[in-house]
Amino acid sequence: MNALVNVPKNGGLTKTRTGSNLPSFPTWIDEIFNNEIPSMVSQNFNTGITLPKVNVRETADEYFVEMAVPGMRKSDFNIELDNDTLLISSETTQENEEKEDKYTRREFGYSSFKRSFTLPETIDDEKIKAEYKDGILSVHIPKREEAKQKPPRNINIS
Repeated sequence: MNALVNVPKNGGLTKTRTGSNLPSFPTWIDEIFNNEIPSMVSQNFNTGITLPKVNVRETADEYFVEMAVPGMRKSDFNIELDNDTLLISSETTQENEEKEDKYTRREFGYSSFKRSFTLPETIDDEKIKAEYKDGILSVHIPKREEAKQKPPRNINIS
């Protein structure tokens, strides 16, 4: 939560009892909501908000985008090319239900991510390919023929 004014820990704008070791009521409430509850929530719940690690590298002929996303299936990914932007996203849900004599236990999960990459004009967008193997999503983005780096050559002097 963002604060608009800085308020000292002792309550600042409210009067506190002098000679007493007990915090004032507003200070006590602030400490619970600003210190204790957020730490309990972050310790006990997974927010499901993570971005996969990405490696981007360039060779003379193409660009490679490699993303570490273990435990997924090919069908979990959506890869789009929108003008000069490559969009990679995923959205998964999981539900488990266990019923026994006196109880029912349900667990569910949701996770998603979206990454975007601006591509240079020198790519051949008709030949982009993607594959998913061993937890790594690899996108191969070839360069146009005229954009490929040519090896150095000697020029003869006449």
